[in-house]
Amino acid sequence: MKDEGLVKEIPAKSGNFSEWYTAVVLKAELADYAPVRGCMVIRPYGYALWENMQARLDARFKATGHVNAYFPTLIPESFLKKEAEHVKGFSPQVAWVTRGGDADLTEPLALRPTSEAIINYMYARWVRSYRDLPVLINQWCNIFRWEKTTRLFLRTLEFLWQEGHTLHRTQEEAQEETLRILNIYVDFVENDLGVPVIAGQKPESEKFPGALATYSIEALMPDGQALQAGTSHNLGQNFTRAFDIRYLDEDNTEKYPWGTSWGVSSRLIGAVIMTHGDDKGLFLPPRVAPVQVVIVPILYGKEDEAVLSQCRKVREMLSLFRVKLDDRLQYTAGWKFNEYEMRGVPLRIEVGPRDVKNGQVVLVPRDGSGKLAVSLEQLVDETGKLLDQIQRNMLERARQWVMSVTTSAETIEEFKRNLAEKPGFVKVHWCGAQECENRLIDETKTTPRNMPLNEQDSVGKCIICGKETKTLIYYARTY
Repeated sequence: MKDEGLVKEIPAKSGNFSEWYTAVVLKAELADYAPVRGCMVIRPYGYALWENMQARLDARFKATGHVNAYFPTLIPESFLKKEAEHVKGFSPQVAWVTRGGDADLTEPLALRPTSEAIINYMYARWVRSYRDLPVLINQWCNIFRWEKTTRLFLRTLEFLWQEGHTLHRTQEEAQEETLRILNIYVDFVENDLGVPVIAGQKPESEKFPGALATYSIEALMPDGQALQAGTSHNLGQNFTRAFDIRYLDEDNTEKYPWGTSWGVSSRLIGAVIMTHGDDKGLFLPPRVAPVQVVIVPILYGKEDEAVLSQCRKVREMLSLFRVKLDDRLQYTAGWKFNEYEMRGVPLRIEVGPRDVKNGQVVLVPRDGSGKLAVSLEQLVDETGKLLDQIQRNMLERARQWVMSVTTSAETIEEFKRNLAEKPGFVKVHWCGAQECENRLIDETKTTPRNMPLNEQDSVGKCIICGKETKTLIYYARTY
């Protein structure tokens, strides 16, 4: 039997958080370092997690009328330059292709840092009439940004994401789309990933290059740092004018449509790891876990075939779930327990000789809430109920923690004190002046995250200048 070493030790999460995170990613075989600096290889287990996330989010897009397409990775330099603010914002991160085969290219090609430029070029060819609107297209693809500092899943030179790009007849329709997608992101990240987020509008300084307004969902990780988990942009007519996208409206006049773009990336895998993982390793939400249920036979040498037979029967009964039977004989049950806890499988089912005799199995949730013996007749219902309960508990536990480290401040001194005592979100009132924002950033070494859409009713005084305002904004240190 293979017991030696069991699962290699993972550093304590409360110790060196960065080392813990990297160890979990590597030992759970989610990803590995690629031979190219700043790039990663997403391993099958990590990619299965991404596929489950992709499927659940894609279903939400399709339910609201969006369709998928695919656009080229290479973007001509002249396309990026069409929208000045856009190219200025991304210039430091753009990677260029300047040679093809043995010849220099006549025009450099960018590896897409985002696809507004090439997609709007195509829209200019496709949109002619109001009957062509709205255009509701999304693509799943890879993106390249030349980052100086990288970290598996959180910030890499190449990463996976989805990016939606839509066109609408009116500004009101574009704004409705921007907020519709923001709400889809909130629903997905909270209810499928169990990660609580703050949804709100970004200040001007944090706005997407070329956008009229940017909205984001902001998550808070256990080390007290914020993670931008998704963005939705109202692009106004900036890109449609730059790429001369015009349509003939019902009143027989030519008009520019209004655009949006929005996206989330494989960075969300990092958010799931950090939010739910513990000293044993991963803890994956049931709705996206590659394996929701693992069946582990307890073998003693006698009655092993009866135990394995019942395990196979249990696997068939649970075919509606993503279930795995680990019947390898070269590993002990104890080794397997540690292995699947480290891999974050939400629910373990144990079957031993006594369980065979009693017509039952033992359910063991990954959250440590205790074992539960259930009859085979109850198995399917109890498994579904338990997975749903685990999913709800993960979100609630994370939400309670975020609330416990979210504070308010009326002065810079109070802000610094709060951040030192409870690293997390700090809420402040702000007058909207860039000078006040700059001073707060400089003195606290934090950044503005967003202005929550559901928290703009209270009147307060700007934390810097004291001017009365209704604008409430969240600040935090960030990745």
